[in-house]
Amino acid sequence: MKLLVIGGSVFVGRAFAAEGLRRGWEVTVFNRGRTQADPPGVRALRGDRTDEADLATLAAAGPYDAVVDVCGYVPREVAKSAAALAEHADAYLFVSTINVYPGYPALPTDESSPRQGGTADAGPKDGDYGWLKDGCEKAVRQAFPGRVVVLQPGLIVGPHDRARRTTAWLRRAARGGPMAVPGAPDRPLRVIDVRDLAAFGLDLLTSAPKDEVEDYLVPGAPDNGSWGDYLDACVAATAGRAELVYIDDQLFVDHEVEPWTEIPLWLQPGPQSAAVWTASCAKALAAGLRCRPVADSIRDTAAWLFAPGGEQEAFEDYKHFGGWTPFLSAETEQAILAAHATEQPQTE
Repeated sequence: MKLLVIGGSVFVGRAFAAEGLRRGWEVTVFNRGRTQADPPGVRALRGDRTDEADLATLAAAGPYDAVVDVCGYVPREVAKSAAALAEHADAYLFVSTINVYPGYPALPTDESSPRQGGTADAGPKDGDYGWLKDGCEKAVRQAFPGRVVVLQPGLIVGPHDRARRTTAWLRRAARGGPMAVPGAPDRPLRVIDVRDLAAFGLDLLTSAPKDEVEDYLVPGAPDNGSWGDYLDACVAATAGRAELVYIDDQLFVDHEVEPWTEIPLWLQPGPQSAAVWTASCAKALAAGLRCRPVADSIRDTAAWLFAPGGEQEAFEDYKHFGGWTPFLSAETEQAILAAHATEQPQTE
């Protein structure tokens, strides 16, 4: 099997390349070579997906049995690269997002939910992230009619994650001491390990799509771990130095904590986030998706993060993050812990 990964050096693309190599496939990655080293064993082609000459060189280096596109964000650019490869590859897998469904996270979501309505010829400023990703999906389908698989993940976790969510929780847990966390341990959570996402995607590429709809929502299995399991795993993976203190969400709201950024994976409860962890994964699970327990993902992420070079990889400037590192300040955390302590019943 000859696999082309557009991207291939960072997180999701790296996982697809590594999984292809693990299966004994011939793996080519196409990127600009500016972010980090490619996985050992791949054939690396340098170029820019917006450059027609680079795309012509990429196509000439084929043919490919399948393309995996993990870094398509602008429909016009995705259309150009997909068209260049249409006669040189048998199938195209596009990694999209759950945000192509505008009702999410307020409403229950599955593959039949209303879509954003993005267009295949849109430019980078024509819409928001979910709308543009929907347009990217349309662009791929136009270039590869009947030969497309689309994966729509929610929150992806695992080694080499540079999104500063799980890694932020792990770094906080490693500091030890009382650790303020919102909600309760039995709160639902839905995440997918990047390695499980890659394995499922490549499984689909080795067979025809299993029904007429090639979209697969992949938020993760509903039973692979709760909020408490996730946080317990963060503490366990950092030698148990932190003590989890579950606190009512309202105290975080009262202290003007920014949801999702200062507290990764947390949204203020309410109608606008009512279905954030309930998106359907039923179709993907029926098609063979296998999800490891969240504790295994956290353990392996910590092993990478705290190995030499891990924290630099996880927290160096990347994409839109710039110098931003999420997590509420120690001062705000202490204020929340103190407010929580005053609300607790006093015992003699």
